[in-house]
Amino acid sequence: MKSVSHVSFFRLSGLCLSAMALLAGCAAPVDVRLDSSLPEHWQQPAAAAGADTRLAEWWKAWNDPRLNALVDEALAQNLDVAHAVLRLRQQKLLADTAASPFMPVVSAGARTLQDIAAIDSYFHASVEVSWDLGLFGESESARRAGSAGLLDARAQLHAARVALVAGVVHRYLDIRLAQRQRALLAQLQDQDQRHLELLQVRRAQRLSDTYALQQQQLLSQQVLAQQAAVSEAQARAAHGLAALLGRDRPDGQWLQADPDAGLPTLQGVAVVPADLLRNRPDIQSAEAAVERAAAALGMSHAALYPRFTLTGSLLYSYNLTQNLRTTSDQMPLIGPQIDIPLFDWGRRRAQVDANELALQASIKAYRQSVLDGVADAESALAAIAAQQQRLQGLRSTQQIYLTRDKTQAVRQKLGLGSELGGMDNRRAALLAQSDMATAQAAEALAYVALYKALGAAPLYDIAQAAQEAQP
Repeated sequence: MKSVSHVSFFRLSGLCLSAMALLAGCAAPVDVRLDSSLPEHWQQPAAAAGADTRLAEWWKAWNDPRLNALVDEALAQNLDVAHAVLRLRQQKLLADTAASPFMPVVSAGARTLQDIAAIDSYFHASVEVSWDLGLFGESESARRAGSAGLLDARAQLHAARVALVAGVVHRYLDIRLAQRQRALLAQLQDQDQRHLELLQVRRAQRLSDTYALQQQQLLSQQVLAQQAAVSEAQARAAHGLAALLGRDRPDGQWLQADPDAGLPTLQGVAVVPADLLRNRPDIQSAEAAVERAAAALGMSHAALYPRFTLTGSLLYSYNLTQNLRTTSDQMPLIGPQIDIPLFDWGRRRAQVDANELALQASIKAYRQSVLDGVADAESALAAIAAQQQRLQGLRSTQQIYLTRDKTQAVRQKLGLGSELGGMDNRRAALLAQSDMATAQAAEALAYVALYKALGAAPLYDIAQAAQEAQP
């Protein structure tokens, strides 16, 4: 009879497991459709195709070895990137164990106890097994949540690298612009000083009035104020660059004036298609948020159904009082445990409805992030076109000043003009050079904004990130 009961018990357990598997097949994963459509062409005029520069190394289009070295150093030493790498490792570990709650759990224990009559004492040793089957999509939703966390960690690492590269290039260009402006302001100061000396001579000879002298003095003071502002901007950029490189102080050369300084020349930028916007880290983060919301919805859907847990135990009992070594009892038990939602079903249904709304909100947020990416890229392209037009006008203006300066030199050589007569034109030419340097920097920064809008930075896989994060 004992063997027959065991056979019947195992048959019953098999039927229960088959029924649970059939019910679990009724739960389908949450299907999510994201609108990631992008325009086929940019509305703003794109930059002309130039050097074949990879998007992941866009800063190399300037062909500046110093800039390349700074970016490499920043990628290796920046603390924000190191933080993002460690977080990626953390999420990788969590994603690998996301389904562990639905694996069999084995526990063992031993204890002594007495019977109710307090006559005999027993030694109990037991082995217990519990297996939450994770039916109705619960285990799949847990894995989906782990994958969403990993996707978000990747996006955060990518965002840190994008911001880092853009910040390094931005501050480097600011330093080079400040050095160029300081050199031009130094020439302008010398020019104004010479102009002031000539006006003082004319004033002493009563060929000029005091008003003209005072006007020149005001212009000289304005140059001094501009030099102070440029020096401050250079110091800010230098200290900011040092922080991005993980240094506690900037390089001394970044704070000094360089008479030979000039902005690096952009060697050419390849036209970028709109599809590259999908590499933006904020779009990837928005996609991870959608996946996380879908996983939460799947978990709440599974909570509407009964929870099935397969349990088993093996108990060994020994009578210590009677000291009967040959007397033992082995009691194997196995069977399903069912948790049926009854009184809190309304709360669980409300949670499903709330998670559905959260999923719809995350889908709309994803689409908004795509539209924001398009707007950022279009704005950067518009800035590039505007600065190119500005540069074209400034170059024409500069050519006019050069022609006037040559004409004045000829007139002065022929005795038809004086040095003082060409002072205003030379001062205007220096100011035009300053405006041109500012426009060139603005154009370069517009390219930085474009590649930042496209999410351009070196991509790291998990293995490489984990290897770099090793202590």
